Amino acid sequence: MRQVLDEVYRDRDSAAVRDVYARASAHVHLTADRLALLNEIPEDGYTREEMAEAIDQVIMRRGAQDTLGLLQSPNR
Repeated sequence: MRQVLDEVYRDRDSAAVRDVYARASAHVHLTADRLALLNEIPEDGYTREEMAEAIDQVIMRRGAQDTLGLLQSPNR
């Protein structure tokens, strides 16, 4: 997912969830579980940091941080 975010935010400061989903769905190595995380994020414009935080919040809400890992340090 980090690679997806790097690609999406390479040339822009803000992106919509649908932009991240479109890029993520093109990556065959991402599982359906990873893609489903994006469905739980409200559609809006996000900076890379905000998007990573939103994805991490979904992961933590699901209690999946041990299996999926977090994009950012939990100390942030």
